[in-house]
Amino acid sequence: TVVLHQKTSLALGQQYSSLGSQPILCGSIPGLVPKQLRFCRNYIEIMPSVAEGVKLGIQECQHQFRGRRWNCTTIKDNLAIFGPVLDKATRESAFVHAIASAGVAFAVTRSCAEGTSTMCGCDSHHKGPPGEGWKWGGCSEDAEFGVLVSREFADARENRPDARSAMNRHNNEAGRMTILENMHLRCKCHGLSGSCEVKTCWWAQPDFRLLGDYLKDKYDSASEMVVEKHRESRGWVETLRAKYAFFKHPTERDLVYYEGSPNFCEPNPETGSFGTRDRACNVSSHGIEGCDLLCCGRGHNTRTEKRKEKCHCIFHWCCYVSCQECVRVYDVHTCK
Repeated sequence: TVVLHQKTSLALGQQYSSLGSQPILCGSIPGLVPKQLRFCRNYIEIMPSVAEGVKLGIQECQHQFRGRRWNCTTIKDNLAIFGPVLDKATRESAFVHAIASAGVAFAVTRSCAEGTSTMCGCDSHHKGPPGEGWKWGGCSEDAEFGVLVSREFADARENRPDARSAMNRHNNEAGRMTILENMHLRCKCHGLSGSCEVKTCWWAQPDFRLLGDYLKDKYDSASEMVVEKHRESRGWVETLRAKYAFFKHPTERDLVYYEGSPNFCEPNPETGSFGTRDRACNVSSHGIEGCDLLCCGRGHNTRTEKRKEKCHCIFHWCCYVSCQECVRVYDVHTCK
């Protein structure tokens, strides 16, 4: 799955990053529930894209949180590659679910457009007539197919009538929605000397970094929920309700959570916090990546570091660049 519940998370983690280069044995992938196992066997040729999508989501998570106390650290040789961090229903869990689900949809969509699978391809259902000065052409990316794959695979585990499944399903869908809502026209000019006499356009996904930026904003504004229990014919069912009625109710595009996060300042094996000791910090910033906040008030150490860099580069006609090598000294600040 994209994200497993309780003691396991992100079954397709770093140890499966080579799925695209070797035959896949679905039964050898740990952590899959029966529905996911059937999906893997029925759609074996797109499983490398599913794995690539999870990897893409992890990399984007680490980029977005690079200056935060929790920096999306992963643990090698562990099925729960984030450790216990995702055990609780925190906003960190919400973001990981959303970005990983978006990553799966994004990678599958891109793979289909590149023609690497026989079961999918370009989107032939153009959204409306062409505009003035352009016509439909190229390969429109079929994001709806990628979203369908992500929904079928990632949500297969989230079928329990409890609050955590409801939260995971919501955040998975919020991640996928970012792709559908940010599809845009990409065009190419044709004509003599690029005169653009004819322009062909197709639907394309946004850069994944844009999706990461968007979901990071959603993380910062995530809605806190409370758990409610209802008696239904199938038994007790848990649902989520916004904790603060005077705030805007979360939409399907917002991230939701119902448990508070640890402060991640000190190492704690129970919460999965690695602490911030020895983390590089920005001494001139007053933000979360600054030494005051990132180091949790413990102070920071400063050392000098020499780095070799290219400098005094000159362009020669035609066509190469020559550079000298300079040694520059930098101050490096790390948390105590």
